[in-house]
Amino acid sequence: MIYTLTTNPAIDMNLTGREIKKNQVNRTFNTVYSPNGKGINVALVLRHFGVETTALGFFGGFTGRYIIDRLTELKLPVKPIWVEDITRINVFVNDGPDEYKFVNSGSFVPESKQRELLAQLQQLDDCTHLVISGSLPQGISEDYYRDILQICHQKDIQVILDISSLNLKDLLQERPLLIKPNDEEVQKIFGLPVRSDEDAFTVMRLLKKQGAQNVLLTLGAVGAYFSDGRMLYRCSAQKVKLLSSACAGDAALGAFLSKWLAAGGDIEAALKRSAATGANVAESEGLGDFSSVDTYIKNIIVRKVGQV
Repeated sequence: MIYTLTTNPAIDMNLTGREIKKNQVNRTFNTVYSPNGKGINVALVLRHFGVETTALGFFGGFTGRYIIDRLTELKLPVKPIWVEDITRINVFVNDGPDEYKFVNSGSFVPESKQRELLAQLQQLDDCTHLVISGSLPQGISEDYYRDILQICHQKDIQVILDISSLNLKDLLQERPLLIKPNDEEVQKIFGLPVRSDEDAFTVMRLLKKQGAQNVLLTLGAVGAYFSDGRMLYRCSAQKVKLLSSACAGDAALGAFLSKWLAAGGDIEAALKRSAATGANVAESEGLGDFSSVDTYIKNIIVRKVGQV
């Protein structure tokens, strides 16, 4: 079974307004509350595409209880670790041409709860893949990632990493099955731009050399690259009117995994589903209803660029 780990979940509050101005009362409408966190989004998308999934993470307070209750309603199994602090609320406001993002740091997770989650991982008997996605909350150091990966190595659990941590460079030594950086993270962590196919070749060769088995490199509204360590693929994007980009990258990863891991490893089909799903979510509040995915898939073009 695929498990997802969200150490820093949130409720996302998506608001729509008109001509947002500072120092004034701005009226909003179409308020949507979503159980959120990057790994939770991946799990919900996997479940939408029929893949059995369970979510892990730290939850606290009335906000944490709301997330668990909503995920239960959505029939997504969750194995929470409860903390005393309150799970965060993030706010996203769209006023038509612009999007404003207010992202909080998250609840405090003490060492005792950190150990409890590690023990939980040790006891999982049905976990074949673990998706580690999102930021770390207060109280958890970057070294925690390595603790998790070492347990996964001991238990022969394949790891998918979607983190923006500078430690990603060191974690590649653990040979994760897949990493999903975006172009900004590649620039920040590895100091490499991605402006062309040649740049993508350079990045993929470096990441392969450092230990990444597969790389899904997302470029936002202009598509994505994928490398399986042998071939570089380029995937186009579906143009949409942006409403909220908050969940789009997570949805793209979940959609990719639903084909690549759970449906025979068809790379081209996985990339098309990934791009179509990410675009549909970007034009929706929260994850939306995925109603345009099948239509958008027909517009996505995947080409082989060359050998890595």
